[in-house]
Amino acid sequence: MENYIVSARKYRPSTFESVVGQRALTTTLKNAIATGKLAHAYLFCGPRGVGKTTCARIFAKTINCMSPTADGEACNQCESCTAFNEQRSYNIHELDAASNNSVDDIRQLVEQVRIPPQIGKYKVYIIDEVHMLSASAFNAFLKTLEEPPRHAIFILATTEKHKILPTILSRCQIYDFSRIGVEDTVAHLAYVASKEGITAEPEALNVIALKADGGMRDALSIFDQVVSFTGGHITYKSVIENLNVLDYEYYFRLTDFFIENKVSDALLLLNDVLNKGFDGSHFITGLSSHLRDLLVSKDPATLPLLEVGASIRERYQAQAQKCPLPFLYRAMKLCNDCDLSYRASKNKRLLVELTLIQVAQLTAEEDDVAHGRSPKQAIKPIFTQPAAAQQPQTAPVATPQPTTAPTPHATPAAVLKAQGKDEKKVPVMKMSGLGVSIKRPRTEEEQQKTVADNVIAQPAPQPEEDYIFNERDVNYYWQEYAGRLPKEQVAIAKRMQNMRVTLVSDTTFEAVVDNEIVAKDFSAMIPAMQEYLRARLKNRKVTMTVRISAPAEKVRAYGRVEKFQMMAQKNNALLQLKEEFGLELY
Repeated sequence: MENYIVSARKYRPSTFESVVGQRALTTTLKNAIATGKLAHAYLFCGPRGVGKTTCARIFAKTINCMSPTADGEACNQCESCTAFNEQRSYNIHELDAASNNSVDDIRQLVEQVRIPPQIGKYKVYIIDEVHMLSASAFNAFLKTLEEPPRHAIFILATTEKHKILPTILSRCQIYDFSRIGVEDTVAHLAYVASKEGITAEPEALNVIALKADGGMRDALSIFDQVVSFTGGHITYKSVIENLNVLDYEYYFRLTDFFIENKVSDALLLLNDVLNKGFDGSHFITGLSSHLRDLLVSKDPATLPLLEVGASIRERYQAQAQKCPLPFLYRAMKLCNDCDLSYRASKNKRLLVELTLIQVAQLTAEEDDVAHGRSPKQAIKPIFTQPAAAQQPQTAPVATPQPTTAPTPHATPAAVLKAQGKDEKKVPVMKMSGLGVSIKRPRTEEEQQKTVADNVIAQPAPQPEEDYIFNERDVNYYWQEYAGRLPKEQVAIAKRMQNMRVTLVSDTTFEAVVDNEIVAKDFSAMIPAMQEYLRARLKNRKVTMTVRISAPAEKVRAYGRVEKFQMMAQKNNALLQLKEEFGLELY
């Protein structure tokens, strides 16, 4: 117990060859040492736990080795290598910039740089988390970093390269460390397990590698944790239980429910997951990853992007053949939208349930599922009703009520009659044949009678008639057309919104403008405007004319003061109200 060392320290690489997942960088460093082309400053940047500080230490030990091997590695036999391995070397200095980030700390470092090494060729200064240095400390370090003594080499390590000053970056050779792949991590964990006499299933090590997210130090720490939990026999079930990871089985079952449109089973599975203590956000992100893995399993060209074990890989390929590509695209979009809205939602469980309902209904949409459009935010009925409750029903016949004011959307004949205009026949459809009623069920006899009435009352085919409209209808659709104009025509759209057109005959309306330039713009719009209004008013004879106003006419929009003055001329009480309360117009 006293001599126990965690795996991340015990199996820390001591040679370039033993570094995992950074083959390109280690080869570059070995070649630089072999040819003697060493820079005076290096910057190692990348995610945590990928080998930045480890490579810096190996590099420092190798350049001071008195008898390096033929492949550019340290011999581990000379005095310099022995001193380094026993942690008593005076040629290698490590500084933690997170706790030594002041100007005084950098000044002490600069003073030490002047002293040449006693054993070996170089003195190497490794500054970890260099982005934590203050701006003044960076400035104090600039001159020494640019022109250090011949025996000094600086190796800066950081996880946040964007926080380092550009003047520092320009003085260093920059090496970007990448995340360690899942396969490399699994292979290294299997090597550690064999050294420690631990049995481990490949699927279990794959889950640990995925949980580590590209960091070897995190992977070894999780490995030690799982070993303590299992007692030396690591299984897939023990790993997902200890690490609070959702089993693949849940997502495979859920996808089968989606394909079969089983909404109720999907909701019950979500309830089971939540009862086991998993968060809804964790569940929906896992579902997104599962759908993504199914997508890459569809094509052999993208199959290498699937980072799972061999046995799970076969299940992904089998289920991917059942899932249409449009379904996967739309399901991933819905899950991603749910993930983005999860934090802002107050009823998080309902948000996840609605997403599952929408995904489960995707395969039932056969009309537009193959067009690649964004999924509609619509939910269909989930639970089926008994057959007795699904009988067709009748709709009450709507009796027209007399009205005196026309609406923007309708022009009843009663309005035209009240206005003294000739009434034209408008095609009328019998409402009983258009829908069903929700108030009382329709019996079989009533259905037969309704069909007979429709056959008798249906007139012979007649030519299509033009509908009657009034000035209010024209102005309504005039404003509607102005609101649909593109941004490039915003000026003319604003002018249309501030004016009214006049109906000069039954089918002709007039737009009055105040100058020739505007009249030219409106005249160019006549064909498109006539076509639009003819379709909206259902009259093929709608005609538009443009006229320039006479000098006595006012067609411009009134301001607030002008409106008040016109209103005050009609009602003097407004002036008295203004003076009584001391009101002002703005």
